[in-house]
Amino acid sequence: MGLETGARDRASIVLQQGRAILVLTSGLAPDSDTSNHIYMHGDGVKEIAFSVPDARQAFQAAVRRGAKPVLDPTEYNDGNGIIRKASVAGCGYLVHSFVEAEQYRGAFLPSYSSLKVVSEKSATGIVAVDHIAFGVERGQLNDWSDYYEAVFGFQISHREDVATGHSSMISRVLQNGSGTVRFPMMEPASGARRSQIEEYLEYNRGSGVQHIAFLSEDIFKTVRILKTNGVEFLSTPDTYYDMLEKRLGRVSEDLDRLRELDILVDRDNCGYLLQIFTKPLQSRPTYFIEIIQRKGAIGFGGGNIRALFEAVEREQSLRGNL
Repeated sequence: MGLETGARDRASIVLQQGRAILVLTSGLAPDSDTSNHIYMHGDGVKEIAFSVPDARQAFQAAVRRGAKPVLDPTEYNDGNGIIRKASVAGCGYLVHSFVEAEQYRGAFLPSYSSLKVVSEKSATGIVAVDHIAFGVERGQLNDWSDYYEAVFGFQISHREDVATGHSSMISRVLQNGSGTVRFPMMEPASGARRSQIEEYLEYNRGSGVQHIAFLSEDIFKTVRILKTNGVEFLSTPDTYYDMLEKRLGRVSEDLDRLRELDILVDRDNCGYLLQIFTKPLQSRPTYFIEIIQRKGAIGFGGGNIRALFEAVEREQSLRGNL
């Protein structure tokens, strides 16, 4: 989407691997809504779209349950079929859209055109979005949790309180009935120093998406390719791996391979998972990415959150924000 397709205020590019679809948007004018948003909050997530069979019905149900309307049900048609879209307000500045596109046969959505040159970068093994995590301001976790339960019918699936020697947080995980949409929400709690959630909230200027977790079918392959592509990941202390089997029992993966790539491991009643976190993707210490591979586990690495906090705190200290 851009000037060539009729859009005058922004340009967008669609990236897809497996079932993970990202739309990257840049403003074309300094006073556009997109440019103003990036100026205020930096690069990050503004809109999360849900594919639904009936956009009007989903919108009306959400508004009836207390959602603030952002875009009334609207039809778009470019000769390749019709899509219907409607949007409501979400956490912080987030917008949640309901998209009905089963009858559309175009490149992506109306106003988008196919690229003649497709990137030749190797696939990394990412297959889907596993979850999207929010950072919310102190005292607002229960309010936002109640909002997503009431408006979208989500349910709380996990609760977690984490503390290090410096900081702490409390969290909830909201998910839909099938578990295909999962939103961990994290709020800073009292600590001796400023937590990574507080740092995120300061530089993001309010609540929003702290990270997206991409599901991998082979985390070793994914991390190696991403590192080759220039992605920087948080490092993990060697002592973490020295205590791993004592804490979790044996896992199939070789400890030396885990240590080499700084991959974390956690276990729950259903199995275990492997995960790793990037450094912030921009100069502002806000948005980052998680790579996760599940070996039966349904949790989110609660046992690793302390290790993550401590790794992030080392980065915070270098930035002078601890």
